[in-house]
Amino acid sequence: MSIPLAIMSAMEGELRAILFQLTRPKKISVGQRDFWFGQWHGHDVVAVLSRIGKVAAATTATALVERFGVREIVFTGVAGGLGLGVAVGDVVVAKHFLQHDLDVSPLFPRYEVPLYGRSRFNTDNDLSQALALAAQNVLADPVGLLGAPTVREFSMEVPRLHCGLIISGDRFVSSTTESVALQQALPDALAVEMEGAAVAQVCHDYGIPFAAVRTISDRADDGAHHDFNRFMDRVASRYSAAIVGEMLRR
Repeated sequence: MSIPLAIMSAMEGELRAILFQLTRPKKISVGQRDFWFGQWHGHDVVAVLSRIGKVAAATTATALVERFGVREIVFTGVAGGLGLGVAVGDVVVAKHFLQHDLDVSPLFPRYEVPLYGRSRFNTDNDLSQALALAAQNVLADPVGLLGAPTVREFSMEVPRLHCGLIISGDRFVSSTTESVALQQALPDALAVEMEGAAVAQVCHDYGIPFAAVRTISDRADDGAHHDFNRFMDRVASRYSAAIVGEMLRR
């Protein structure tokens, strides 16, 4: 079996709207994961819930490559904003990933992945550009996609697209103290989440094109838990389906 494109998300709310888009879905369960196969805008795709964290994400990405022969992977979901001007309701398309909780010093420089000689793993340029173009088109009309009440509720009248560094770690960053520390240590980081760097490393190992798009659900500070589930349902899940769908349509 060989599938051109895999779509991954960490949480059910992030993937639900995507699964609704698949025609003739078929489920195959492997390694306690449900892999959903179907078509979307004429493309054969597989969608899967990776679960949360770097280990779960790496396990899922490896299964996609080894078991199902996927040729490209797209990760979609939410993230906390770190960069200046990265606001709730904005979208970040990753250019590269870094593990902010990896530190094997003094044997290796902080953040460097041992035996790789690097701390950052790039995403695929063409696939990322396609995601960014799709995101721009979707963000042009937030009211049309989400409705005026939701846009007002989350102050998303003019959502923006950002492209650059996303950092990953095995903890939910939800305090101003930790958020500020990450901003100071990695000033070019736009957003923080818990899976992308692991998937980027797996895709690097296998030579698989990888791209990721994240909707900013909070500012990774003391207010990060406020209305998270509501935002996931009303905004992030719809953004995920619309952006990936627009990419496939084009």
